[in-house]
Amino acid sequence: MSRTCRMSFELLATDGKARRGRLTFPRGTVETPAFMPVGTYGTVKGMLPRDIEAIGAEIILGNTFHLWLRPGMEVIKAHGDLHDFMQWKGPILTDSGGFQVFSLGAMRKIKEEGVTFASPVDGSKVFMGPEESMQVQRDLGSDIVMIFDECTPYPADEDVARVSMELSLRWAQRSKNAHGDNTAALFGIVQGGMHQDLRMRSLEGLDKIGFDGLAIGGLSVGEPKHEMIKVLDYLPGQMPADKPRYLMGVGKPEDLVEGVRRGVDMFDCVMPTRNARNGHLFVDTGVLKIRNAFHRHDDSPLDPTCDCYTCQNFSRAYLHHLDKCGEMLGSMLNTIHNLRHYQVLMAGLREAIQQGTLAAFVEAFYAKRGLPVPPLD
Repeated sequence: MSRTCRMSFELLATDGKARRGRLTFPRGTVETPAFMPVGTYGTVKGMLPRDIEAIGAEIILGNTFHLWLRPGMEVIKAHGDLHDFMQWKGPILTDSGGFQVFSLGAMRKIKEEGVTFASPVDGSKVFMGPEESMQVQRDLGSDIVMIFDECTPYPADEDVARVSMELSLRWAQRSKNAHGDNTAALFGIVQGGMHQDLRMRSLEGLDKIGFDGLAIGGLSVGEPKHEMIKVLDYLPGQMPADKPRYLMGVGKPEDLVEGVRRGVDMFDCVMPTRNARNGHLFVDTGVLKIRNAFHRHDDSPLDPTCDCYTCQNFSRAYLHHLDKCGEMLGSMLNTIHNLRHYQVLMAGLREAIQQGTLAAFVEAFYAKRGLPVPPLD
């Protein structure tokens, strides 16, 4: 079946293992390394589409599983697709639903055909497999579609991880078959737990099937930081150089820096938005907790070096006040700042790679936090 992918990837510069690139879609370009704000239910929580654009995000993430269950495809398709429904004009990546199914624990039953589970919305019995996931993502109008996979739990011994990885490879082939003539990019997901040989077998299997990009799955699932870094030390560099590399569900600013240093191009995480709603705000020195009482009389901006709407207009005292009162505006302003902080970090990393000054950028990043630069393997 002939198919031309509507996404292209261009590698513009490298600095060590780090890569500076560009994704091009009919809906716009995405400069990489890129961070994608998470819009689980067709909304980045607390953000209007114009706010998302204003903080510099070029691509967002939607959640196949949750949108399929609520409001359902019939409602979204009546508007056109997810872009029309939520009024976001840029590219959208949708995850396949595999991680959400994994998160259901005892509520789900995994078989070769797919996964049967009790809907967290109304308790009804629901089935999703690779074919269903591909159809939903086609209906959503996703620009990047993720294969349906099983997220290997942590901890998992080699036998458990192998069975899970091999199931994901079979589902990867079914996902590719079901994707068919859809011109959206289709990304494979490397699994295998913390076992290097299984990760490499997974990557080899995905390469044989053939995908437009590759993701690293099964991290940020409870493993210690050093275990995650160990996987990142060897895996991204083994992925095809001419395809984008996506680290799923990770994470803190430090994690983004370490991923970029090891050759990752794309990231997503709920951390900046979730932390914003809990009053944990990212600044160059680390995390500022706006709920602390000493901010009550602080008339200084949240971050005097930040150009976001929040920092340009409001004091820490005001943000503290909104948080103490439970005002929704507080969460909105906090979210604007956190997401802008992430976008500025990514822009800084891109510029440093372009200029060949990544080592100096990373050193300054950690120095502001009073931390040593972690070694690169």
